[in-house]
Amino acid sequence: MNERMKLLLIVPHPDDEVYGAAGTLMDLLGEGHRCGLVTLTRGEAGRTLGLCDGPEELARMRGVELRACLDVIGLTVHEQHTFPDKHLAEQPLEALVEVARGAMQRHRPEIVLTFPPNGSNGHPDHVTTHRAVRGAWESLPEGERPRLWYYASDTPPENEALHAAWLAPNLRRDVTHHVRRKLQAIACHRSQALSTVDFIRKFPERITEETFHEVQG
Repeated sequence: MNERMKLLLIVPHPDDEVYGAAGTLMDLLGEGHRCGLVTLTRGEAGRTLGLCDGPEELARMRGVELRACLDVIGLTVHEQHTFPDKHLAEQPLEALVEVARGAMQRHRPEIVLTFPPNGSNGHPDHVTTHRAVRGAWESLPEGERPRLWYYASDTPPENEALHAAWLAPNLRRDVTHHVRRKLQAIACHRSQALSTVDFIRKFPERITEETFHEVQG
């Protein structure tokens, strides 16, 4: 049996791993811990910036970008799934729960990280991924449940519905010492450069400080 994993990320899209957790991953991997990533879609419905034609070509491009990003981070354990991008909410939830539960059972992580109940920005894929991971986590016997972290920001959403489900951070990690590598990893996702610009414009503090909400109990 593999040694227990320290941190397992379960996210819907290529690039969801990098903005809020790349520095934390670099820290843990540098300390000799095992970490892993599960990506539920290939990101074929994302922006192209004119770099490619059609969803299949974009999916291939984003796969190359993700591998380059993970090389910079130093992460080698990655499971890529092919659920349809932007359509996770239309998939049977139990199929997504099973993927998340299976990854937790195989890797036995100490911590699982995913999106919060409001998906951070309300994206349906983010919200559905939260529901699947939370459902998988709750289905495990209490003694086998990992710690459950969500991405979290100090900035409350302006949208009333998103604000109602907002969870403030209760964990903070200073990753200033990784800022050059983190920016290099982010830049590997070239096709999603507008997402990078939006993130840095809205949450510049989260480049050097990664913040999370740990579920209590």
